[in-house]
Amino acid sequence: MIGKVKVINQVAKNMGWRYVAYRGLYEFRKKSGLLKKAFPVEIQNKKFISLEDWRTTSSPFFFKDKGALGFKKVRHPKLEKQYKDFVDKGILTYFQSTPYSIGKDYNWLKNPDSGHEYKLVHWTEIQDLSKEAGDIKYVWEKSRFTFLYTLIRHDYHFDSDNAEVVFSEIDSWIKSNPINQGPNFICSQEISIRIINWTFALYYYKQHEALTESRFQKIMSAINAQLEHVYNNINFSRITVRNNHAITETLMLYLGGILFPFFDNANLWKTKGKKWFEEEIAYQVYEDGTYLQYSHNYQRVVLQLMTWAFYLSSANGESFSDTTYKRAKASISYLKQCCDKTCGYLPHMGPDDGALFFKLNEGHHRDYRPQLNALHYYFENELLYDQEDFLREDVDWLSCSQQKKEERNSDTLKDNPIQLFAEGGIATFREKESLTFIRNCKHQHRPSHADNLHVDIWYKGENILRDSGTYKYNTEQKYTAHFNGTKAHNTLGIGEEDQMKKGPRFIWLNWSKGISNRIFDQDDIYIFEGKAAVYKQLGEGIIHERKIKKLKGIASWEIIDSMQHDTGQEINQYWNPSSSFETQFTIEAFDEDGPIELKRLNSWYSPLYGQIEDAETICFTSKHKQITTRIKLK
Repeated sequence: MIGKVKVINQVAKNMGWRYVAYRGLYEFRKKSGLLKKAFPVEIQNKKFISLEDWRTTSSPFFFKDKGALGFKKVRHPKLEKQYKDFVDKGILTYFQSTPYSIGKDYNWLKNPDSGHEYKLVHWTEIQDLSKEAGDIKYVWEKSRFTFLYTLIRHDYHFDSDNAEVVFSEIDSWIKSNPINQGPNFICSQEISIRIINWTFALYYYKQHEALTESRFQKIMSAINAQLEHVYNNINFSRITVRNNHAITETLMLYLGGILFPFFDNANLWKTKGKKWFEEEIAYQVYEDGTYLQYSHNYQRVVLQLMTWAFYLSSANGESFSDTTYKRAKASISYLKQCCDKTCGYLPHMGPDDGALFFKLNEGHHRDYRPQLNALHYYFENELLYDQEDFLREDVDWLSCSQQKKEERNSDTLKDNPIQLFAEGGIATFREKESLTFIRNCKHQHRPSHADNLHVDIWYKGENILRDSGTYKYNTEQKYTAHFNGTKAHNTLGIGEEDQMKKGPRFIWLNWSKGISNRIFDQDDIYIFEGKAAVYKQLGEGIIHERKIKKLKGIASWEIIDSMQHDTGQEINQYWNPSSSFETQFTIEAFDEDGPIELKRLNSWYSPLYGQIEDAETICFTSKHKQITTRIKLK
C-alpha cells in the first residue's frame, strides 16, 4: 500500500494532481457503469440531408470530386502490387511494415497477430491491455481505413474503378461495429481517423453511382454518432492523454462542423474543436518546433493533421491563430533539419508505431519529405523536395482547392551545419555525408524512453549508430523493457539500471532531466556539451556529462562521457550499431587505466513496428567515472 501511494505521489509530481484526479474519476465512472450510460448503444436514425442536396451544396474540400483532378498520373509498380494484394489476395500491410493475410471476408473484431476475437460488448467493458488479446493496435489498424488511399490512388493513377470496393468495406464495418460496441470504440483518436478517411472517399466518389441514397444515409448516421462519441469523451484526451490523440480528436470535431454543417451539433463541434485544436498546438508544439511527445513519428502525425487543418480551413474561408501557424512553420524547420539528406528518414526517437494516417505517395513511411513538402507548400507555394514524383504527390492531392500562384522550387529553408533546439533538447551537426543527432531533453512532459544524451550517427544515408526502435506496445515484458530502456540507446548507464524508474504501463518515475546543452563551431571541429540529471532512483545529484567532438568533413567522432555518482557500481557505455557498422568504422574506448575491452551484448532491433531482429549492443564498462570513445571511418 505504501508503495502504491509513493507511485501516485510521483505520478502527481510529474503529471499534476488534475491528471491524477481526473484519471481516478474516469476509472470510477468506468467501473461503476456511469460511463457506459453516457454512451448509449441505441441511436435514432435521422435523415440530415439527401444525397442529391449534399452533392450540390457540400462544403469545399481538397478537390470537388474525382472528375476535378488533373495532376500527373504515375503508374507505380508498388501501388499496383499493394492494390492487387488487397483486392485479389486479401493481404494488407500493417503499420507500413508487415503484410497479413486477412482474407476478403474480414472479421473487424479479430486480432490477426494474436488470433484473439473481441466480444461485441460495450467499449467500456473491454480490456485494451490483455496478454491473451495481444496488441489491440492490430485490431484498430484496418478500422482506421488508411488502406482506402491505396484503392483511391489506384483508381486515379490506373484509371480503374474501385468505388464499390471502397463502399463495401465501409458498409461491412458499419454492420459489424454497432455504435459504442466493440474494441473499435475504445479510442476516440481511432474513431477520428476513420471519419477523416471515410470523408476523403466520400468526396472522391461524390458523383459515383455506387454511392446510393441508402448507403449515404447509413454512412452519415454512422459519422454523426461517432462524432458524438468523440465530443462526449474529449476530456479524456485533453486531460489525461494530452498528446497527438487530443490534436486528432479536436481537429476532427472542427472539421466535422465544417464538412457536415447539417448535423445537429455541427456548430458546437466546430467552435469548440477549433478553440481546443489551437490550444493543443500551442501547448504541444514548442516554440522551437520540437514536440512534447519526444517522438518524430508522432510529430509527423501532428504535421499531417495541421496540413489538413490549414488546407481545409482556407478552402472554407477560415483561418487559425498566428501562434498555430508559427508552431507549424517551426515544426517544418525542425524536422527538415533532422532529416537525412540521402533517404529522407529521421532518427528513431521515442515511440514509433508506424502511424501514417494519410499515405498519399509511394515513398517509404519513414521518408518524411512528402509530408514536409505538403505543409511547406501551403505556406510558400514552393516544393522543398522535387527529385522524384512521389515527393510531391501529397501536394497534388491536397492543394487542388488552393489559389494557384506561380510555383517555385527554390529551397527557402537552408540547412544549418550546427543547430540547437533548446526547448526540445535536440542538437544536430549536419554535413554533406553525415548527420549527428543528439537528444538531451528537460522532460517538461511525459517521457517514453530512458534515453537522455543519446546520440544517433548517420553516414551516407545509413543509420550506423542508432536508436533500437519500437517493437510493440503490448508484448512480452523483456521486449518492452529493452526497447524503452537505456541499453537500447547510445548513452551511458550505471550497472543494469535505466536512467529512470519504470512505473505502470507507459509511465516512468523519477524523470531524467537535461540540465544544459551547448554547441560550438570551432575551426575544424563541431562540439556539443550536455549535462543531464539521471538515475534519481539511485540517489540525488547523479549527473551524466557528455562531450561530442566531430571533425568537419571527416567521418570521425570523439565522445567523452563522465558520470558523477557514488553508487559503487560500474558505468556502461552502450552503442547500438547497424549490421554494417564494423565493416566501415572502428570504435575504441579508454578510461584512466587505458583501452577498454569491447563487450558484445545480445539485444534486439525493430526497424518497423511489429518487426524484431536479433542484434548486438556494443558495451564498454569501467569502474572509473569517465570513458572516452573514438569512432572513425576505416
